[in-house]
Amino acid sequence: MSSILTNNGAMVALQTLKSVNDDLGKAQTSISTGKEVGTAKDNSAVWAISKTMESDIAGFESIEDGLSVGEATVAVASAGAEQIVEKLTEMKELIVSAQSENVDHAKIQTDIDSKADQIDAIISAAQFNGANLLATDVDGNGATSLGVLASLDREGAGGTVTAVEISVASADFESGLDVAGMTSITDATTAATALGEIETLIQTAITGAAALGADASRLEDQSEFVGNLVDSMTKGVSTMTDTNMEEASARLSALQTQQDLATQSLTIANEAPSSLLQLFR
Repeated sequence: MSSILTNNGAMVALQTLKSVNDDLGKAQTSISTGKEVGTAKDNSAVWAISKTMESDIAGFESIEDGLSVGEATVAVASAGAEQIVEKLTEMKELIVSAQSENVDHAKIQTDIDSKADQIDAIISAAQFNGANLLATDVDGNGATSLGVLASLDREGAGGTVTAVEISVASADFESGLDVAGMTSITDATTAATALGEIETLIQTAITGAAALGADASRLEDQSEFVGNLVDSMTKGVSTMTDTNMEEASARLSALQTQQDLATQSLTIANEAPSSLLQLFR
């Protein structure tokens, strides 16, 4: 039955056109913003996961910065420790030369004292951003180690986050290398005593320098891991939320065609009642 009061065809065509226009609007927004899931209403589950991951990414980026500072602090201490090993080796050479009786022991002792002062200066100067891993007090507040934030552990999706630190112990050359307390060389006998003492100091310095080198390597590896982790997480968020431009382009073309067809269909439906006038002529 045809009616001039109700146009069923126009109603159907109008609803179709509205639906197509809604989809077209979403497609255009997706393309213009580059985000398929930009708000919670687009896909609440994916949006929630992506926001959690984005917060973790921000945290790991801060960790990268902290690791860089930690690496620099350990690198300074490590360089100082290696330099001290060299100075102690030079002192050993002088002490060995003092084993003979016909040498100027006083001059040798003066050279040894000079190198001992250099070692003290290196220990004092081997600090970065207020932290000195060659001193007894690392940060001036009684700390004997340096804590470097290395990671964030999350227990399940949206679970508790726990900070994980790498602790770098002080080599403590300040109290561990008592260079000033060595036996003063006045003759071959005291030189022999000093030789045993310097050998002990050298081994202590080598052990400390090796430990700092191992810590430096660990921080470097952790920094590389965190960098790769940030890249992987960023890629994961992108996969979940970013617009697939090839797919969006094809969908946009299809929706534009549907919009044209729906408009024509509505036009035809709107013209249908006028054909009823032919029945009354």
